[in-house]
This record gives sequence, C-alpha cells and structure tokens, in this order.
Amino acid sequence: MRQLLFWSCLPFVLPQALRVRRTAPRFAGPACARSGRIAGNRSLRLIGIGDSVIEGVGASTLDRALVGQTAQVLARELDSGVDWHCVGSIGATSGKIARQLLGRLPAGPADFIVVSAGVNDITSLATLRQWRRSLSDIVSGLDRHSPNAIIAVAGIPPLKDFPLLPRPLRTVMAIRGHSFDQVARQVVAAYPNVVHAQLEFQTRGDSFAADGFHPSESSYAALARTLAFAMLERRTRNSAGDSMQAHSLSL
Repeated sequence: MRQLLFWSCLPFVLPQALRVRRTAPRFAGPACARSGRIAGNRSLRLIGIGDSVIEGVGASTLDRALVGQTAQVLARELDSGVDWHCVGSIGATSGKIARQLLGRLPAGPADFIVVSAGVNDITSLATLRQWRRSLSDIVSGLDRHSPNAIIAVAGIPPLKDFPLLPRPLRTVMAIRGHSFDQVARQVVAAYPNVVHAQLEFQTRGDSFAADGFHPSESSYAALARTLAFAMLERRTRNSAGDSMQAHSLSL
C-alpha cells in the first residue's frame, strides 16, 4: 500500500523535489582526520560506513558527529578505550557504499560497526528491490570483514520533520522511508549480530544543521546513544545465548 501511495503521489511532488535539489545548500564534512581514539585500559574498534552522516556533515568535528559520539558512549558504558574510523562519502547511495566504500575498510576486524544509508537512495528514486540488494551486499560484506562485530544499521531518519523539505514532499518522502525501514529490518533479521536501529529524535529548531537536512551536534549525540545502546543490547543478548548454549552442551 505504501509503495502504491508513494508512486501515485510522486508526479505531484516532483517539481518540489527538483527545486530542492537545485537550491539546497551543499555542506562539506569537517576538515579533520577520519579516525580517532578514546584512551582506555583496553581498546575496542568501531567503524562507521555510509553517507554524509558518517562524514559528519553538520558537525564541527568528527568526534562531535555520529561515529565519534557513538565511540564515546561505548567507551563510557564498557569502561574501555575505543579506536574509531569513518569510511563515508557525501551523497553515497547504498549501491556506491557496497561497490566502493567496502573496499576502503581499514585492515583488521572491528568490534562494532555503524551503517548509515538509504536517504540518498530515496532521493534518487531507487526501487525497494535495489535497496534490498545493495543493503544485503553491505551487510554481508561487513560480516565477512568482521565476523564477530555487532553491526547497527541506522534506520531512515524522520523525513517528515526535515525543515529543508517542503510539504507535501516531506510527507511523501517519509512514506518511502517507512518502506525502506521495513526492507532493512527484513535484511538484518538474517544476521544474529546485526540490529536495525530506528532513528527518532526531537525535531526542535536546534535539531538540524543550518542546511535543514543534516543533524546538529545535539542530534548526533541522541542518534549515537540510540545506535550504541542498540549494539550493546544485541551484544548482551548474543552473549547470554552463547552462555545458555554452552551450559546445555555441558549437561
């Protein structure tokens, strides 16, 4: 039903979409190193891969953007050091992430991985089949690179509240976002170490960067908490399952 509604409404909002694409401000990510370290007694590895959210557009530095702030939450909750690394590209679709960015992953497995993808697929009118195939390629590639990592696939953000998008365009984009999230949940369900993290945050005036499209630093902090706690919950659940399995085998 959502898919039919989206494609039925698209011709009416297409002029708005083209105008937004033509006039929207173009922000670069922070001009800084793509990696960082939080000191601690032991060190875990966190990788972020994906679109402009991974590149930190809207933040002054990457340690105040999504990956850096996710690392801070993990370090605090696990009482550990965290080495983090960003592999991002502004405007990247899931297809580009699968084809190009997977090949730029740092050597050696990670303990945690954050994936941000999907919004550029929506704005470029990718089909659900294309989204499913590319997201599956991303997740399977990350699972091969880091078979023991907990992976969080970020959900589509609340497009219905994005200031840059006029109505009714934002409503139509939000409908598409729900469909993309449904597919993403189906993809990650095949992997016990992968979780889909629904993104919700307060959409006040200070929730967005100056472009009205990317998160502000305070919203990056909220999203980082969502992703970090989703990964920690999955890690705890998997550890409990392994313990129960080991106990049953010993009886």
